[in-house]
Amino acid sequence: MRVLLVTAGSRGDIEPFLALARRLGADGHDAVVALPDRSGAVTDGVATISLGADFTRVIEQQGVSPIRAMRSLRSVIRPIMRAVLVGTARAIADTSPDVVVYHPKALSAPMAADASRIPHVVAELVPAMTPTRALPAAGTVPFDIGPLNRATYAAATAGRRMFSAEMDAAATALGLSERPRLDSPAASNLVPVSSTLLSRPADWPATTTLTGAWVDKPEGAPDLDLDLEEFLRLGDVLYAGFGSMASPGAARRGRAVVQAARSNGMRVLMATGLGGLEIDGDLAGSDVLTRTSVDHRSVLPRVTAAIHHGGVGTVHAAVGAGVPSVVVPFIADQPFWGARLADAGLAAAPIRASRLTAERLARALADVDRLRPATIAASQRMRGEDGTGTAVRILEQVTRRRV
Repeated sequence: MRVLLVTAGSRGDIEPFLALARRLGADGHDAVVALPDRSGAVTDGVATISLGADFTRVIEQQGVSPIRAMRSLRSVIRPIMRAVLVGTARAIADTSPDVVVYHPKALSAPMAADASRIPHVVAELVPAMTPTRALPAAGTVPFDIGPLNRATYAAATAGRRMFSAEMDAAATALGLSERPRLDSPAASNLVPVSSTLLSRPADWPATTTLTGAWVDKPEGAPDLDLDLEEFLRLGDVLYAGFGSMASPGAARRGRAVVQAARSNGMRVLMATGLGGLEIDGDLAGSDVLTRTSVDHRSVLPRVTAAIHHGGVGTVHAAVGAGVPSVVVPFIADQPFWGARLADAGLAAAPIRASRLTAERLARALADVDRLRPATIAASQRMRGEDGTGTAVRILEQVTRRRV
């Protein structure tokens, strides 16, 4: 089976597709991942194609503010989406796979797959596309609004309308005289989320599957450098990292983290990422170690608690490691996951990034020991899942139906 996986966005959008590609290869299939440049994700062992888009550059230049994104829609966002949509169309046409698995940002994937008569499967990394009465679309409202939940999923169709000119460019790249008004429905909708974090809504269609997280096996985690190994060995470590969340106030957030940790007798391992956290010189000490990023599989099982932004990948990593969280959401689906973890007893109440203070964070950290039994139990349940294996079996079924 030849599988083309297409993804776009930051590191958290890329890593699940790479994990699935590695599993496909291990199971005897050919997999290629079309992805943006400079994502920061480790692509070892995976064949890749560049989409010619650099989301990291956009984040470095303007951060993750939705307001700034809208202001730069014409000058920054449209060009990068044009690259993604045209690159996606060309990758599908050039590789002629048996099936295409695509990120929702790759809006042109269904059109390109239809043009080549190839089945397409959408990877719904967060529950935001398949309407349900059970919960609101992630990234809309962070709380249940009952009968109105289903209406929040209308936001998922807005992208195709917003980027109609870029979709036209993708159609031209495919040699189509005009862009089809409608795409064929996806052969399957895969939601790579653990059932530990989300129960499958009863009103989802049969074609939508909660597969479990798409993650690499823990035994494949890289070795740590000697300084980091020694820092973790001494114990009582608080991990803090906000991934790609570049945003003004990094030094303020870094100060809050260090002060809160010290007031709770913890030492700090800080992943500064693309600019979400920063350490001022007067806070330096033997109890603080900084890295740009770390491998969650190697680090999180060895820390006392984790402060993070609530990206779905980090959420799975923390729960899978049995580590209590303090979620500090910035944007998008992060408030959704912060609320879900807190409701499940796997995290303290979330603290919005704009409201983060040393005092609030210190109170949250004082509560993590109470959460530990629940997080350990959740990690044991999560280990019994095989998200990539479930996805591979569904893709095999899709290609068999094609024959």
